[in-house]
Parts: sequence; C-alpha cells; structure tokens
Amino acid sequence: MIDVVYEEREVPVNQKLAIHGGPKVRTDYFGYVSPVGDEEMDAAIEVLRQRKLSGFYLDFSGGEKVQEFERRFAEYIGVKHAIAVNSGTSALHVALAAAGAGPGDEVIVPPFTFTATASSVLMVNAVPVFADIDPANFCMAPDSIRKAITDKTKVIMPVHVYGKVAEMDAIMKIAAKKNLVVIEDACQAPGCVYKGKKVGSIGHLGVFSLVETKNIVAGEGGVVTTNDDELAQRCRLVRNHGEVWLKGKPRAYLSNMLGYNFRMTELHAAIAIEQLKKVDVLNAIRRTNASFLQEEFSKTDDLGTLTFAEGEVCHIFPLLWREDKTGIAKKAFIDAMTAEGVPVSAGYQHPLYKNPMFQEKIAYGDQGCPYTCPFYGKEIDYKSLVCTVAEDVCRRLICVTQVHAPYSLKDMQDIMTAFRKIMDNRGALK
Repeated sequence: MIDVVYEEREVPVNQKLAIHGGPKVRTDYFGYVSPVGDEEMDAAIEVLRQRKLSGFYLDFSGGEKVQEFERRFAEYIGVKHAIAVNSGTSALHVALAAAGAGPGDEVIVPPFTFTATASSVLMVNAVPVFADIDPANFCMAPDSIRKAITDKTKVIMPVHVYGKVAEMDAIMKIAAKKNLVVIEDACQAPGCVYKGKKVGSIGHLGVFSLVETKNIVAGEGGVVTTNDDELAQRCRLVRNHGEVWLKGKPRAYLSNMLGYNFRMTELHAAIAIEQLKKVDVLNAIRRTNASFLQEEFSKTDDLGTLTFAEGEVCHIFPLLWREDKTGIAKKAFIDAMTAEGVPVSAGYQHPLYKNPMFQEKIAYGDQGCPYTCPFYGKEIDYKSLVCTVAEDVCRRLICVTQVHAPYSLKDMQDIMTAFRKIMDNRGALK
C-alpha cells in the first residue's frame, strides 16, 4: 500500500483563516491517491512478461486473467455470472442491452447520480425517466418510482449512491408487480450489503465500475453481474461484437445481436484481481474514516449528514450545508476549506435532467431521436420537471472525498480541525 507522509501538528482554531493569509491547517497533499501497491505492479508486469495483453482473439470468453477475475468477482458478490468490460459506462450499456431495453422503452433512473446512469439509457435508444430520491439515503425513492411507471417502462435502475443502499425489497416488489427488469447501479457500492446480500446480487443485473476513483481500482474497467444464464450470455454477446464463438469449434463470425468492443484487457484484469483480494480491507478503512466524520460532524447543527448503516461502505462522505445556520454561503465555505489544504467539492451541482443533453433532448442526429422515435410516440418534458428532494440536496451538497485508503483517522482529524477553524472564524466570511 502507498503511504502518504503525514506530520501531526497543532493548529489553533482561532488563527486567521488561510483564505485571508493565515497559516494552513494542512500543507501535505490531500487529494486522490490510488490505493495500489506492489501486488498490483507485480501482476501487471507479469502480464507484460508473458506478452498476453488480451485473450479475446483466442477465446470468446476472454483471456486467462479476465476469466479469473470474473470467477473471483462473481464469488465475491454471490452471483453465478460476472462479465468484465472496459468501463462502468460500458457495463451500464451492456446491462440495458441485455435486458432488452430499446426504442420505445422508458428506463426509470434517479436524477442524483453520475451522467452515465442516464446517458447509457440513450445509448440503447430508450428514454430516461427521472424519479426523485429519498432524503434519508439519496437513493431513488420507491414512491417516486411508482409514480414514474408508465406502459412504456421496461427497466428500473436504482443507484446505490455514495455507498448508501437503495430500498431494494420495495423496488423488487414494484418490478415484480409490473414485470420490469431491475438493474442495480452499484458503481459506488462494491461490498455493500443489504439484508444479508451484497448489492449487485439482488436485482436481475448489477453494474460496477473499476475506474481509478472507485472502491476497486483497475485504472478503467467495469463488471456486470447476474444470476440469469440467458442475461449473462447476452451480456457477453454485447461485449464482443454480438459474435457467438463456442469453445472447440471454428470461429463462425455469426452475429446474433448488435454488439460492441467492450472487452477488458489482461492488464486491467490482473490489477483488478489484486484489488479484489484487498477490497474488504480497503472498505474497512472507508468505514472507519466515515464513522469518525459522522460522529464529529453530528456534534454540530450547522449542517446535515447521512448516516451509513453497518452494511454500507462510504464512497464519498456527503454534507448538507445550512446557510441559515452558519451565515456563510456554501461556495465561501468550500473555498475556505480548500485554502486550509483540505479540499472539498460541491458534488453533483444540479439534477441530471438540468443538463443540456436532456433539456435540449440531444442524443442522435438533429431529428430528436430517440424522443421523436415513432416507437415511442409520446412527449416527455424535462424542462418543467422538478424533483424537489434532488434539487434541494444538490443546492446544499458538499462532498468530502478523502475517506479512502491510504488516508487514516489522523487525516480525518485535519478535516475536522479545518472545519472548526472556519466555524470559529465564520464572521470573517460573512
């Protein structure tokens, strides 16, 4: 594991704020550091030594490392199948295509999430429908999902955002009643547990990301999980040009469905294998750091926080700013924390439906597809859409991202020192 050099020091909270020329709480680097150690480096070098960078030219199922990673990941999540791809966005696309979402269909997604959750719906020529989130967990609220369902609905895609877990029992009941497919977007939640089951094993399909800032790091990469044999085979087809290739038989170049090149390399798989071996340790660090922040921030009524339950793993620690209590604008606080050497961010600054992609219905060409597709045959209005909870959260949201390894409780103390210093000198920011 990479160590971050840290020097513990006392900083009087009544000192002049750094944004006004005072001393910083922290001068050491406090940004993102990949939790990659010698194990990942050795694994990558071994792949290079063997000169086998991809195995898909030999086997429809991929190279040895890809297949090993898939076996290990499926076992870890508790499913029959794991299909490795080259990104979390590709995984979303693959899952939607495998579920049969396409022209004329609607997919229900939350507005409080990363762009790819909704843009992947457009990638299969379906239409995203936004359902509001629950203020208790920032995940899509079951009541909002019920209201969003129409005769066009094909898929419900809950997101386990920031490592909080959606109410999957209620969502699965809604889906069963309406014969809908559930795809869990678990890109920010590998290792999270809901009522004894890991996320990604509860819906019909699960999706994970292995990009550098996620809980399992491979540089780039993604995974689709499922217990359904047919869905798994469809995922593999979409990943590899839609081409069927059975072991022991000549390559037939027979495409049964539209497919892409979403294949994972042996290099990324080798790194991901080593990361998967230590994910529970890495997640334990996240839990420890988040628990400390949760306890400390709960001592003030200047802001709100989410409570992470026992089975959840904090991916990003969210705060809800209260300008009415602090008398400080959110941006002024963010700027002041960053000046103290403790960078925080504004997170998702507006719901996804506010993006030009949806406001202007920009997807394919200049004819408005898939919204104008004759198979859809209806109008959807994003401009007048208001998801009250999501808009309030985006307006007040502040994100602490440094909960991951190699950061420790010493580093979390710096976050709290900077916070208290600013609160004790808040008059200078008003």
